[in-house]
Amino acid sequence: MDKKEALEDTRFTHPVRTRVTEKTYRRLVEIQRNSNCRSMGAVARKILSREKILMLNRDASMSGPLEELTAIRKELKSIGININQQTRHFHTAENESQRAFYFMRTTELYKNVGNKVDHLLAIISKLSLKWLRES
Repeated sequence: MDKKEALEDTRFTHPVRTRVTEKTYRRLVEIQRNSNCRSMGAVARKILSREKILMLNRDASMSGPLEELTAIRKELKSIGININQQTRHFHTAENESQRAFYFMRTTELYKNVGNKVDHLLAIISKLSLKWLRES
């Protein structure tokens, strides 16, 4: 089978329409909302072809720590960018006093990274305790 035949085989060329009860429709909407299916048609195709539907579960208690982890990630990224800029300035500095200045600023940034990593490890240890308790 060449590419053209494979492509034709995966196209949806035959429309299928049906009506369902309110209860069934609500169930389908719930499946769509909590799965990897982006449309009602995708849900129906997977059910009709007996494919597996990946259901996504969200733990509301995890949203706070995940937001905190995301914020720390952004802060670490910006600190890393600042360290790269300071290092570039250090290497292009013309005299020792400028190099000492950039060295001190970069040292402060590294200390900040250490604090963020400590905070990050504290959050991860709390999460691991929760995950290990549940499994």
